[in-house]
Amino acid sequence: MQKSLNFRAGLLSLLLLGCLLGVWHLATLGSAPGPQSAVAMTPEQIEYAKLMGKPVDAPAAAPAKSGFPTLAQMGSVVVRHLSHPFHDAGPNDKGIGLQLAYSLGRVGLGYVLAALVAIPLGFVIGMSPLAYRALDPFIQVLKPISPLAWMPLALYTIKDSAASGIFVIFICSLWPMLINTAFGVAGVRREWLNVARTLEVTPLRRAFEVILPAAAPTILTGMRISMGIAWLVIVAAEMLVGGTGIGYFVWNEWNNLSLPNVIFAILVIGLVGMALDLLFARAQKAVTYAD
Repeated sequence: MQKSLNFRAGLLSLLLLGCLLGVWHLATLGSAPGPQSAVAMTPEQIEYAKLMGKPVDAPAAAPAKSGFPTLAQMGSVVVRHLSHPFHDAGPNDKGIGLQLAYSLGRVGLGYVLAALVAIPLGFVIGMSPLAYRALDPFIQVLKPISPLAWMPLALYTIKDSAASGIFVIFICSLWPMLINTAFGVAGVRREWLNVARTLEVTPLRRAFEVILPAAAPTILTGMRISMGIAWLVIVAAEMLVGGTGIGYFVWNEWNNLSLPNVIFAILVIGLVGMALDLLFARAQKAVTYAD
């Protein structure tokens, strides 16, 4: 039954994808065939080409009906980027693989630092009503603040764009992990804790062998949410600070008026985000036990 449902869901997904591609193809039928032709250029692209000293054919300088790339143009862009994903020809010409590596490195470092703080602190809050009451006002004040609101302060104090991006990832990853860890620890069944006390289990052993396995699904849920937020934030942060990363790649290609490259980067961001979410979903399923 489950295999049949998965098969039908897969067919429906393929059908929806085909419909979207068909709409895309029909919407871009009026575009010119070649990227070098001025007919296929938007008014902004024509102006940019003139500013850069590139020749623009005057008789054909009328703007295209649509500046949106065709499926054939997107296909050539995908092949070009995937054929040399790790090339490095200067600050503004790096392969998509390198840009992803920079972004994933920042996300990974900030995320690990947040986990090292949030999970132990969440255990303390979940096991101690006093700690919960003392720290809850600070959590409620700091949690709603947008992570990007910390960027100016980070740039002023740290004075390094890469480290500031890592700090922003740390901040945005901290709260979901902290809250879910505290909730999971506090929600462990009293019967299990009473049995551990009856057997005179030490607090450290009780934490690792009773509380942690019981709270693991909730903790992984917080980690999964944090990763999704971190991947969202790093793209926006890299647009602000520049330098390297997939967010900077999107902004740089927009400044170059290269819409196909922007769309390609958006698709890559979505696919990487989906892969990260699936990874945490598998981990969450592995630590979830049926009653």
